[in-house]
Amino acid sequence: MSTVLVITPTYNERDTLPGIVGRIRAAVPAAHVLVVDDNSPDGTGLVADRLAAELDRVHVLHRERKEGLGAAYLAGFRWGLARGFDALVEIDADGSHPPERLPALLDAAERADLVIGSRWVPGGRVANWPRRRELLSRLANRYVRAALRLPVADATGGFRVYRAAALEKILLDGVESRGYCFQVDLTLRAVRHGCAVAEVPITFVDRTSGASKMSAGVLVEALWRVTLWALRIRTRDIHAPTRSARRAGRAAARRSPRPAAARAARWRRSVSAGR
Repeated sequence: MSTVLVITPTYNERDTLPGIVGRIRAAVPAAHVLVVDDNSPDGTGLVADRLAAELDRVHVLHRERKEGLGAAYLAGFRWGLARGFDALVEIDADGSHPPERLPALLDAAERADLVIGSRWVPGGRVANWPRRRELLSRLANRYVRAALRLPVADATGGFRVYRAAALEKILLDGVESRGYCFQVDLTLRAVRHGCAVAEVPITFVDRTSGASKMSAGVLVEALWRVTLWALRIRTRDIHAPTRSARRAGRAAARRSPRPAAARAARWRRSVSAGR
């Protein structure tokens, strides 16, 4: 990838942000980093501004209020697409996602439209998680995979690389998910639009400082949205083109020249009719 933007949303990540930015820059020195801060009350935005002033290729996008992970990433995607980046990366600011695996994800993105740093493929694992939380994540991903017929082991994983062309294809303006269900939403859209998806094993390390943003409300949103999507597509092939893709295909067919055989048959009919 020639130009890479690593997007890290923040909300009260003052203590962990400098370390994660340093690790990203060490792993991929040529990459740009965009901190998307949702007006953190702990002063994370000020820390981000200081990093941007001291370091090249570090940028800050300040948002007025906290609107969820999905809204923050959408804002970051639009910022990056408007500036012509070839690859856009999602990564948490709490250190759970290992920046040292970024080169492997970017290498896979040379052949795939979406690359997920996966906990649940061979070689992937989690560290410092309670057994109950690991079981919950495994079961949630199995439910998502079965309900939506997704060929992905870790559809909820948030360490990702998107090719810019893929993000433009999957119609970001229609994304309504705001919590962690956002990751499932974009995975589903990518598969339905025919994007190539790859998974690279990572070790997910539970945060050592700060508070997790996971809540009962986030889990409820994910459950009802996935169930609703499953009900909508249960009678259709998940890989079928979207309605807009079908319309575009029909329009292209109408514009295309008729085959030579059809033109020859028309010519023979006109000759036989004495025209």
